[in-house]
Amino acid sequence: MNQLKLLSILVFLFLLNSCGHKYPRVLILTEIGTIEVELYTDKAPITANNFIRYVKEERFKGATFYRTVHLRNQPDSKIKIQVIQGGVYEDDHPQMLPPIKHEPTNITGILHKDGVISMARYEPGTATSEFFICVGDQPSLDYDGQRNEDGFGFAAFGKVVDGMDVVEQIHTSTAEGQYLDPRIRILDMIYKPD
Repeated sequence: MNQLKLLSILVFLFLLNSCGHKYPRVLILTEIGTIEVELYTDKAPITANNFIRYVKEERFKGATFYRTVHLRNQPDSKIKIQVIQGGVYEDDHPQMLPPIKHEPTNITGILHKDGVISMARYEPGTATSEFFICVGDQPSLDYDGQRNEDGFGFAAFGKVVDGMDVVEQIHTSTAEGQYLDPRIRILDMIYKPD
């Protein structure tokens, strides 16, 4: 079965099965499988709606999963984490929207538990399009966590509801270092309102 036909079937099934959910969902179709996330627009409205805008405006065209962080590939880090990271990759990509206000976990209540999706950033208020998914619980990424010196943590905004096996497969894809070569292509992202 070719990729286009398989993609059409997956989209149809996603739309059929996503009626009546409490939260809107996004289907992330990768070249190795599908990840479905629900987005907490009530708890993290700025962050979740920013992600939805990227999806609806097709700003993730050409996006990839390009980074995996696990216990073996961060030897100089005192506080170790386990995540996969994706997005458009370039800091000045033409599809990039302006940075958004930071929504820390002490305000949203969304902690960095297994499967939670969150925004990558440099300083608070610099998040744009890059996101990551937690593999296992990552409390050091929460507000007052120790992964960043500023203590503001990262802005979690949803959770994987299906496809953690794909997340784990991506997580184990790297041989050396944190950056994947080749990257894992995101074929499409599909938004489904609640």
